[in-house]
Amino acid sequence: MQTAALICRDGTADWLCLPRFDSPAVFAGLLGTEEHGFWRLGPAPEGDAAPAPADRRTYRGDSLVLESEWDTPTGTVRVIDFMPPRDGAPQLVRIVEGVSGRVSMRSALRMRFAYGWVVPWVHKVGERTTAVAGPDSVWLDTEAETHGEDLTTYSDFAVGPGDRVNFTISWQPSHKAEPPMPEPEAALEATEEFWREWVGHCTYHGPYREAVIRSLITLKALTYAPTGGIVAAPTTSLPEEIGGVRNWDYRFTWLRDAAITLSSLLRTGYRDEARAWREWLLRAVAGDPENLQIMYGIAGERELGEMELNWLPGYENSSPVRVGNGAAGQLQLDVYGEVTEALHLGHMTGLARNDYASQLQVKLIHYLEDHWDEPDEGIWEVRGPRRHFVHSKVMAWVAVDRTIKLIESGDVEGPLERWRELRDTIHRDVCERGYDAERNTFTQSYGSKELDASLLLIPQMGFLPPDDKRVIGTIEAIQRELSTEDGFILRYPTTGDQPGVDGLEGDEGAFLACSFWMADDLAMIGRVDEARQLFERLLALRNDLGLLAEEWDPKRKRQVGNFPQAFSHVPLIDTALRLTASGAYGG
Repeated sequence: MQTAALICRDGTADWLCLPRFDSPAVFAGLLGTEEHGFWRLGPAPEGDAAPAPADRRTYRGDSLVLESEWDTPTGTVRVIDFMPPRDGAPQLVRIVEGVSGRVSMRSALRMRFAYGWVVPWVHKVGERTTAVAGPDSVWLDTEAETHGEDLTTYSDFAVGPGDRVNFTISWQPSHKAEPPMPEPEAALEATEEFWREWVGHCTYHGPYREAVIRSLITLKALTYAPTGGIVAAPTTSLPEEIGGVRNWDYRFTWLRDAAITLSSLLRTGYRDEARAWREWLLRAVAGDPENLQIMYGIAGERELGEMELNWLPGYENSSPVRVGNGAAGQLQLDVYGEVTEALHLGHMTGLARNDYASQLQVKLIHYLEDHWDEPDEGIWEVRGPRRHFVHSKVMAWVAVDRTIKLIESGDVEGPLERWRELRDTIHRDVCERGYDAERNTFTQSYGSKELDASLLLIPQMGFLPPDDKRVIGTIEAIQRELSTEDGFILRYPTTGDQPGVDGLEGDEGAFLACSFWMADDLAMIGRVDEARQLFERLLALRNDLGLLAEEWDPKRKRQVGNFPQAFSHVPLIDTALRLTASGAYGG
């Protein structure tokens, strides 16, 4: 809940930013090569053979403690990986445990700072090994013997049944004294207890509990504990198309993603996280709703300048590798709706009243009143010309509607009649200018013939009832025109080697959130068996640990995009709740 390590099946940590999600990576091999930093821990390979993938791996119960097991010709070994929730600087702990026989093991640790650009000074301080560069230091603690070779720190050892060898790396500002010695075994026990206690608060007990719990744990892990900010994903530049240019940095707090995450947490019993996010929002927006950004840094930073790291070749040669995000300065009117909907849900579910949150909501509508009819970049952050996106207008309606409800409840004052009229005006405008009567479908933007999967949110937001013929027509049109061969949903049409509506060349995979939205809509219009089948096909796309990236590549049959992705796990939870409430599950 401060940063995240990604562990490969062969026991390699090849992505880790320290000390925060958005800090420069110490292990950037994910976006380059081993030269850019990694930490492999597993059975020692024979000669020049490649490291073997684990035969089994799983999270230990409902936790983020990862267990990987290898069956070798000489025995079985287990590696336990975890990051202890703690108030101090983050740690990555790796415990090797002998299961049977005797297995030769190897740890190979190559630290590179600044996304693989800087080689640190690695040296011994007593029995500890430290790597220092500029403001950062990383400390390695282990009882195993270590030696340096080719700018890499190695440990070679063997374990038998019951043997345990501990490794810990800890980040520390380089100007400070060395960090306290870690206590891996005590940290493991405390970490397991933390997750047991946290999961125990979940109020969902339906048939998809395993998938829901894993998604909730993932969302909790993506929450930056010191501030309550929620990152969209812990990675940058994992491509939406292998070999393509759609590579973006997601290690920031999108108001949209965070707001829908808040909604899922509230619906499953997690009020503390919702309260922390609301406090983060109030600090980030401060007294300046007129300059509301679509995203902020995890502590509320506004400046997220985008740049390219030209020394990194990219994941499977998908370049450029970007850090920062230039979309922070875009106008996306739908964000006002998502934020207002989240604040409204908090109010409806009994989150302790916050007068400033109510005042903020009213301020947002005062701004929206003068700007709702402007073109914007929309939910998908197009880098082409601004348009009058239908989804943006619908969410502007949501913002006004929820604020009217707040005023009607007596919790805040506002120009009720004027805003009721505004609500009607926006609704009429969308229905007249965003609807294609000839095809019986809403369109991506005013005057457009294109479709957009964000239109699936029209009934979910209460803009129109599910049984409205225009809603049903839109759902069926999206199924017809934006489905892949395996039945998953694209965000909108792309045009291959020509810039499309988003201003970019290239294509992308099926957007998993949109596919979950389709399952929701099918359930809402009574096609519950079809909804359940689609939902269970989506669950089957998760990796072996139950995690989802942003998209599914229907050609390569693999996940693509940043990983794990909050915007995929949130609608998974919401769809499970809807299907459970409808009794749509089998058995």
